Amino acid sequence: MRAEEDTDVSSCSSRSVNKPNGSLRSSLASPSQATVVLPTPFFPASLEGGSEQLNRQCPPLPSIFPALPYNETPTTIAEADVQTPDAWIKRGPELIRLTGKHPFNTEGPLTSVFDAGFLTPAHLHVVRNHGAVPQVTSATAYAEWKIEVHGLVFRPVTFSVQDLARLFTVRTFPVTICCAGNRRKEQNVVRKSLGFDWGSAGVSTSLWTGVYLADILDYVGIDKGAAKHVIFEGADVGLPKGPYGTSQKLSWAMNRERGMLICPFHFRKVMTIDLKIAIAWAMNGLPLEPDHGFPVRLIVPGQIGGRMVKWLTRIEISATESQHHLHYWDNKVLPMQLTPEQARNEPNWWYDPRYVVVFELNVNSVIVKPAHAEKLALLTTDTAGTYVSRGFAYAGGGRRISRVELSLDDGYTWSLAEVEYPEDRYRETTYEHPVYGKIDLTDRDTCFCWCFWTWSTSSSALVESDVLTVRAMDEGMNTQPRDMYLNATSMLNNWWFRVAIRKETRNDGVFLTFEHPAPVGKHSIPGWMERMQTAGEDFLHPIFGSGTRRVACETMDAKRETSTKEISMVRSGVTRKILPEDIRHQAKEHPWLVINGQVYDATGYLDEHPGGPDSICLMAGQDASEDFLAIHSSDAKRKLADYHIGTLCTPFKSSLPFLSTTNAINGDDIPFLDAQTWKSVALASIERINHDSAIYRFAFPKESETQLLGLPIGQHVFVRLRRKDTGEIAQRAYTPVSREGARGEIEFLIKLYLPSSRWPQGGMMTAGIDLLQKGDEVELKGPLGSFVWNGRGIATWRGKERRLRELGLVCGGSGITPILQVIRAVIHDSEDVQPKMYLISANKTEQDILCREEIDALRVEHRARLSVYYVLSAVDTLTEAWPYGRGRVSEQMLRQYLPEPPKKEKGSDEWDGEKMVLCCGPQGMIDGLKQGLRCIGWDVNTDLVVF
Repeated sequence: MRAEEDTDVSSCSSRSVNKPNGSLRSSLASPSQATVVLPTPFFPASLEGGSEQLNRQCPPLPSIFPALPYNETPTTIAEADVQTPDAWIKRGPELIRLTGKHPFNTEGPLTSVFDAGFLTPAHLHVVRNHGAVPQVTSATAYAEWKIEVHGLVFRPVTFSVQDLARLFTVRTFPVTICCAGNRRKEQNVVRKSLGFDWGSAGVSTSLWTGVYLADILDYVGIDKGAAKHVIFEGADVGLPKGPYGTSQKLSWAMNRERGMLICPFHFRKVMTIDLKIAIAWAMNGLPLEPDHGFPVRLIVPGQIGGRMVKWLTRIEISATESQHHLHYWDNKVLPMQLTPEQARNEPNWWYDPRYVVVFELNVNSVIVKPAHAEKLALLTTDTAGTYVSRGFAYAGGGRRISRVELSLDDGYTWSLAEVEYPEDRYRETTYEHPVYGKIDLTDRDTCFCWCFWTWSTSSSALVESDVLTVRAMDEGMNTQPRDMYLNATSMLNNWWFRVAIRKETRNDGVFLTFEHPAPVGKHSIPGWMERMQTAGEDFLHPIFGSGTRRVACETMDAKRETSTKEISMVRSGVTRKILPEDIRHQAKEHPWLVINGQVYDATGYLDEHPGGPDSICLMAGQDASEDFLAIHSSDAKRKLADYHIGTLCTPFKSSLPFLSTTNAINGDDIPFLDAQTWKSVALASIERINHDSAIYRFAFPKESETQLLGLPIGQHVFVRLRRKDTGEIAQRAYTPVSREGARGEIEFLIKLYLPSSRWPQGGMMTAGIDLLQKGDEVELKGPLGSFVWNGRGIATWRGKERRLRELGLVCGGSGITPILQVIRAVIHDSEDVQPKMYLISANKTEQDILCREEIDALRVEHRARLSVYYVLSAVDTLTEAWPYGRGRVSEQMLRQYLPEPPKKEKGSDEWDGEKMVLCCGPQGMIDGLKQGLRCIGWDVNTDLVVF
């Protein structure tokens, strides 16, 4: 899908400030239709005169993307700057100066930054300057500013800004920039560190436009045998120990997934819509302002702001990391036992390799609303009111914030907040524009931006509480700690963010005042940390109000004592006695099962079960004690009581213990698989298919080596194992890729989700499978599933037969396995010439396409019956010669490459039931597929099978 231009400012979200007279907002036409004339020169608005330039707004983007910010270009030079080297720069008057007059280090007021929306305008954006800002004219920026690329390269080059625009693909994507010192003032209240105070708004997000650093490195050619680091140097003025510089590992710099950008200013007088040659680069579509690196800077997504060199002049490829003074003497979290005085006087600590330079941000969250010093009056008549708290969270290294939790008792109980990820809207489509270049995150899963959370609670709950606390967790399971980690630089401070609730009771109600921990700037009252410090209280282990922590502790101790008792899985008052025969005679769609001698009716839970209804129906009429107790949590056991209907009169025959199941044989043609019994098989071989997938072949026991597998087409089996590293039992359903009629063995095509920096634990099941060696055993139970391909054009789904003449097939990654089963069965059915099949196979890269050789061979041999369309999301890996789809599976692709949806027969209320869509893939793909199918007329309840 390609987005259409939309300049209607009314479509902006309510969190954006929309103001009149946005000159470019209302005048820029669609890139596909117009020639765009930019200001001449394309120069920071704050450095130009005239009301038209001072009112310059961001070039518009389609409304599918988050709203662009409203820019209030500064018009005057602040009195604080008049006697400094920066006396030529106009700056936003709302910014809070953190280091006096000079150098300029600022953050915006917390509420103002938040209210500006997902994207932060330049006049509110965080600024970190180590010295004076280089004064650059438009002529210098365009013609004379050079970036030298040298060192361990085969072709040293000095680029102008114009060279970068001409030689490389220009890209735009959002990145959150955050100083490593964000929230530092909280630590400085405890003890003065080596750094100046930052509040909690030392963080901002913008659209950054430039070229991939990796493209530049590819162009100059790297001596990869010797090179290990990429060093960057800026043109900061007047630094006492040399220019500001830092470095990145070469392996990171070469990885486009990390998104490192060189972001320059650039202008052309007139630009036609030829995206290959005419590109302008900017911040939020406007030229970089002087404080933000004009004319060119480095952007490193997911890392601290100190790694993003401004006013970039030099890139050196080196065998060693940067030797710049501030590369070592800044941005380190030294041991908490080390005082700031020791760190200042003992240089060896800064060069100790155990205490590495900080690169990635850590997980953090902030409460914005209630604001500091906000007052809330709860009159006696307001008994049913609701208060909505809001804030933001962020993490580093591309890791997504997976949850945000709020507490009203200082962390003894927690509730989940609703989390909004505006960054995801850039993944929904691709777009090209003469200023922004290429906007395309459709192939990127990493998260480099803040997210926003919302949490509602009753007003009465606020009155009863003394503190509101927030914490966040990222997808690597990194979370904020309860206690502060004091360090000499006070960097990466991310203990729980708490807002104290102060109460005043009057005759007409209760009046609340909220206190943030240690806000910067001018406020009517101090933060609660400063208040407690003045009162001589322990603000590192705070007790709010009348003793929230102590009271909550006593409550939680009582709860823990209760939780240690055996969990009851029965419902009080249920006395019914049930015979085994009554259980076995229940219909499959109304499954009863037995756990520890108690009987449960699972009918009402089929649609809610995370593992799907099939795994429950498989155990209908049986003793499921072993399966249930092995893999279910305490919460699941408590929930089971809701479905308790009675007690078994006569015991069922006990199920066999794990990994000790016998494999009874009643002849070679009796299927090996048994839906009621776990059967052990041994790993016989592993065949690597690509970088993360392999075919695992398991052999039946010797006495069953010629026995029929017995797997109907479209069905899958449960596989369970005991992990060799942790001893945990893991269980999951897989569709084998074994051929129909297979004997003595079973084959699974498995995509491995192994531990990585993004997923430290890897996949519970596949990480266990990866540890298997030849001869190791796993257990199987099956077949199971609600869909079976019977042959001769007939399928059974949910117990009903359907004759089909057309099949739509959609799969993602290893979801090809059940689809391939059906394709093979249909193609090789000699008694049927129908149905025709339409396959859409979605993957990230061409190397990720599984079973492609077999699918392409079937397509060539049976063109009249099988069409195939591949879709790849990693569009950057594709050449112009790629003949298939790019990006995500879209509604247009479904219209074009799947059968038309069923239609009603004339004069009948019945739908044509001779078509179905079968799909298998990740949940995100399934959700998008359902939405797309509905849009083009499919009934996903009756005609979509999800394996």
